[in-house]
Amino acid sequence: MTELNTSELKEKAKTLRAGDKVLLSGTVYTSRDAAHKRIKALLDSGETLPYALDGAAVYYAGPTGAKDGMVIGSCGPTTSSRMDVYSPEFLDRGLSAMIGKGERSEAVCEAIQRNGAVYFCAIGGAGALACKCITECEVIAFEDLGCESVKRLMFRDFPLIVAIDSAGGNIFKSGRAQYSR
Repeated sequence: MTELNTSELKEKAKTLRAGDKVLLSGTVYTSRDAAHKRIKALLDSGETLPYALDGAAVYYAGPTGAKDGMVIGSCGPTTSSRMDVYSPEFLDRGLSAMIGKGERSEAVCEAIQRNGAVYFCAIGGAGALACKCITECEVIAFEDLGCESVKRLMFRDFPLIVAIDSAGGNIFKSGRAQYSR
């Protein structure tokens, strides 16, 4: 299991390989469909983004509200393919890592390779457990979107698996191939 901080992602993403297990710590931003659409509009109009894409890690999640004594509510991954229309451009603008669940389009896989980025999968259905690895949560943009607002999270040893790497490794393809043998 590799321990990794998000501040190292821009450099270290290129060394990760599909199937690697990672404990990720550091700053991560939540963003889903509606927030991605708004970020794209900001990019197109040349306006300031809620966070710098260059070197960032984005978690496709819409956390629930925090219960008493907790930093955040349930915070499991959402289906990543819904962001595929935006992801190649975001990767070309420096996004280092995406975290979610499920397969990605060929265009996203190519952008991951082209930019030396990485796509991590988080365990779906375990959002109540995932929140225990989040030590801070702050809404930083699009508060009107509720659970889909952009949040700055602080991860501590958040368990992930490298699903798609910058060398072309892809657990969805290799897993199917292995199973069919």
